[in-house]
Amino acid sequence: MPIGRIEVYTVELPYMQPFTISLGTSTRSVDVVVKMIDDESRVGWGEASPAKRIIGESEETIVAAMHTLAPTIIGEDPINIERIEEKMDRAILGNTSAKLCLEIAALDLKGKILGVRMRDLLGGYRDKVETDFTIGIKSPEDMAKEALSIVERGFKIIKLKVGTNVEEDIARVKAVRDAVGKDIRLRIDANQGWTVKQAIKALIEMDRYDLELAEQPVKWNDLDGMAVLTSTSPIPIMADETVHTPEDALRVVEIGAADYINIKLTKAGGLFKARRIAAISETAGIPNMIGCMMEGGVSITTAVHFAAATRNVVTTDLDSDLSLKEDFVEGGSGCSNGYRTLPEGSGLGNLKIKEEKLRSRAVFEEGGTSQTF
Repeated sequence: MPIGRIEVYTVELPYMQPFTISLGTSTRSVDVVVKMIDDESRVGWGEASPAKRIIGESEETIVAAMHTLAPTIIGEDPINIERIEEKMDRAILGNTSAKLCLEIAALDLKGKILGVRMRDLLGGYRDKVETDFTIGIKSPEDMAKEALSIVERGFKIIKLKVGTNVEEDIARVKAVRDAVGKDIRLRIDANQGWTVKQAIKALIEMDRYDLELAEQPVKWNDLDGMAVLTSTSPIPIMADETVHTPEDALRVVEIGAADYINIKLTKAGGLFKARRIAAISETAGIPNMIGCMMEGGVSITTAVHFAAATRNVVTTDLDSDLSLKEDFVEGGSGCSNGYRTLPEGSGLGNLKIKEEKLRSRAVFEEGGTSQTF
């Protein structure tokens, strides 16, 4: 049962089209994938999707962190997830992506040992969750055209990336609302792109287009600005980049800096820290969304398990794998008419990893031996 071997890989995930937010444009992700094997040859899989602009990590930093983290948990019982989390936190500060990657693999392995789905290990609440589909920053006309194609695919919630020129952002929202009609739920995400003054102007003007929330309008560390917007905006305010840790969530609660809190497992550094954020939010009467970076099927399936297990997660933004040219996973969380479902099987479920697409980077084995490729 103890963890006997950890293999670390990277995988390139090209996007179907360039994806632009206020912080920049991306065309691909390079994710880190972990294969964790116990002494009975059972396997758990984990995935980390680094985001330099949000959490300051890259595939190189994650692989480097594995040289500290992986030997720390070799020999540990994957049943004891909180002990594994504790040992990783004592071994190295930060590095939330690397810690999440190993925790997912350990929890997947635990589920397979016990014959239980990850959703049920985390509590269990529902069997499917509805996701939005995100449109990156483009011209108003192109965003409206893409919105119509998304509606044709059955999605009923669309998130629009904004956060550049306020007048152009207003035009983008108007064009999409005019295209999709009044029955489609719209939300926006400025990714810190506005000042408080710009956000007030934008949100007052955009209120006529019936937006259900505005995500991270201003800089992540401008809690006073977030509090001003939360108290004055006609559109509910969601904190995203402002909240990484449970401590961050507590500060947001204390000063009234958000109406919603977006939990991302990558920012939080693990599912159990994410659960603490959800508990703080629920105690304060603040609902949660669970969102994603540009992850593949292992991370997205994990996030769907988390959302399905957590009552305070009232909405999700779990669409990144749907925007990939090709994933390295088959049989992960399905998506039909905007609803994400869970695969059959214990742990993460019956996933098939296309191991031929993974690039070997490092191996850690019991006894402290390691090899880097």
